[in-house]
Amino acid sequence: MSDLASAAKPRLQSTLAELEARLTNVVHDLDEPADRDLEEQSIEVADDEALEHQAHLISREIASVKGALARIEGGSYGICVRCGGKIAAERLEARPEAALCIHCARSNG
Repeated sequence: MSDLASAAKPRLQSTLAELEARLTNVVHDLDEPADRDLEEQSIEVADDEALEHQAHLISREIASVKGALARIEGGSYGICVRCGGKIAAERLEARPEAALCIHCARSNG
């Protein structure tokens, strides 16, 4: 395991635990029973839409972190999944879950 991977692994594991806890809280909030008051129900619907969006974003972050941990375990951490080039150490320090080199990330959008 490279030094970058060794340094990133505990950070990614900590991030994963935090994200999973946040997702659990959001799902718990979504599972709360609806209020009987119609005016309150309309507010809850809007809140639930925001929570569902938040859950989607958190789920994407979880997938990204799990992907990075899998690349660490597989020995391909720091290698761009698109072009196979090296991901700069600075990029991995800033975004340890990065799967793309900066060139591929910029041309992605």
